[in-house]
Amino acid sequence: MAKERQLFFCKECGYESPKWMGQCPGCKAWNTFADAPKTVKGKPGTGRYGTFTLGGERPKPARITDIETVGEERESTGIGELDRVLGGGIVKGSLTLVGGDPGIGKSTLLLQMCRNLSSSGNNVLYVSGEESLRQIKMRADRIGDFLTNMLLLSETSLDIVEGYMTDGCEFAGGETTVPDIVVIDSIQTIYKEDVDAAPGSVSQVRECTSSILRIAKQRGISVFIVGHVTKEGVVAGPRMLEHMVDTVLYFEGDNVASYRMLRAVKNRFGSTNELGVFEMKGSGLEEVLNPSEYMLQGKPEGEAGSTVTCALEGTRPIMVEIQALVCQTSFNYPKRTAVGIDFNRVTLLMAVIEKRLGVRMADYDAYVNIAGGLKIGEPSTDLAVVAAVLSSFRGRAVDDKMLILGEVGLVGEVRGVSMIAKRVHEAAKMGYTSCIIPKANVAQIENPPIRCLGISNIRELGEVI
Repeated sequence: MAKERQLFFCKECGYESPKWMGQCPGCKAWNTFADAPKTVKGKPGTGRYGTFTLGGERPKPARITDIETVGEERESTGIGELDRVLGGGIVKGSLTLVGGDPGIGKSTLLLQMCRNLSSSGNNVLYVSGEESLRQIKMRADRIGDFLTNMLLLSETSLDIVEGYMTDGCEFAGGETTVPDIVVIDSIQTIYKEDVDAAPGSVSQVRECTSSILRIAKQRGISVFIVGHVTKEGVVAGPRMLEHMVDTVLYFEGDNVASYRMLRAVKNRFGSTNELGVFEMKGSGLEEVLNPSEYMLQGKPEGEAGSTVTCALEGTRPIMVEIQALVCQTSFNYPKRTAVGIDFNRVTLLMAVIEKRLGVRMADYDAYVNIAGGLKIGEPSTDLAVVAAVLSSFRGRAVDDKMLILGEVGLVGEVRGVSMIAKRVHEAAKMGYTSCIIPKANVAQIENPPIRCLGISNIRELGEVI
């Protein structure tokens, strides 16, 4: 009998090799190779990697001109912030991966979603491999009342879960029907019996997700799976797991703070730039409808080193406070610290200030922080960072009702930013009376609601600060 061939694959990029390697030739990552599970042979279209057609029938290719495009069937979750991130609601037959740190609120959010979906007439199956039924019920009692068309299942065997997804469950009224929504918490606890690996291993996670994806497409079941994250902040398991699913959501936030941020890093049915903001309370997660007001709570008045800018998360403008502290250094090398903003960006802006404005920053330590814990990646906050640093250095406070926007280049020029009108109107809604914006953006605002001062170089900030 021929010897079975052993196969290894990279957990990061999926590169396959007949032997184990220390470094992946594809993505150059170290110690990422794992052994692939033995394949199970079967009839074409009915095996582990069977097609999305029912009954294992051979699919026939169709002419693209004969295919009719219809509107996507979306089901509202009853949570506006979650619908925003999903692109308008749940698409039928979609597979969504929800990741986040332990205790961040993933299970709570999905349980609230299940409560709303069951109240709107959907049959919901909640599968937990980490908690008993009593533990789930204790958390559910804090959220609210549930209907009888939501079923709980404490199980780790995927074969049993697949049986309920294909054969159906007994929901309200005693009828056996296929669930509309399935939540699996978490994918690292589910195992497949014909895969020779421990639950949570790379092989098990990949094989279980592949089987769940196939059933979701066959039956039109919308499935949510919870994934644990590693210390680097990415979902544990093979990197291809994020490529297999339709949507990847990440739950962010600090365990000691009450706010939570929900981001979509992949979405086949909507934008990946949207952000959902929640506040953790005793009764569960509550939507934050006005994030700008929430982020500016507790802002000091008349203090040097504090400025306000407006960041754009998807289509939503969010006003945030940028704080800077500049003090004399006691060492030969000044210290730089950045929280909520790219450290390299802050270092770059320090060099621009020193070169273009003649301020000797090499003798001072600089600490920059975005109050509230929000992480900003866009360059439109550059001018506000420069203004906060100069304000702290000179000991002069910026007007509390002034918004500062703009991207700063290496020669000190102030470049335009996108969607300037939406940002300025958000500032006007929050009661701000003036703003400093790039000169190139002034003409783009028709009938500005507040006074707009356009500047083209950071040297012009000296007239204000």
